[in-house]
Amino acid sequence: MSDKLPACPKCESEFVYPDQNLLICPECAYEWDPNEPQAEDEDAVIYKDAVGNQLAEGDKVTVVKDLKVKGSSTVIKVGTKATIKRFLPGDHDIDCKVDGSGDMLLKTSVVKKA
Repeated sequence: MSDKLPACPKCESEFVYPDQNLLICPECAYEWDPNEPQAEDEDAVIYKDAVGNQLAEGDKVTVVKDLKVKGSSTVIKVGTKATIKRFLPGDHDIDCKVDGSGDMLLKTSVVKKA
């Protein structure tokens, strides 16, 4: 075979074979057209802030309501800035660094993109 077929975009298998105009992975049964641009991962979770803006890792956000810090008497005030480090599955889905308070887990519903 003169041209090498690309690896499967889902499972990275090298055992891909062509079938008419599609490429098929025998390991995960994923089919795709190599001539079409690849869409984003269909299983990826999209995180949105309190007003509907899409969030990404590294974004700067601000808190939209006063938050009591569990186990402490401090309060995070409205307008406090934070930087998103990563997203987590679960109720508190943002791991971020809050200015003046350090690392915390917050909900996407209490922040908006700055």
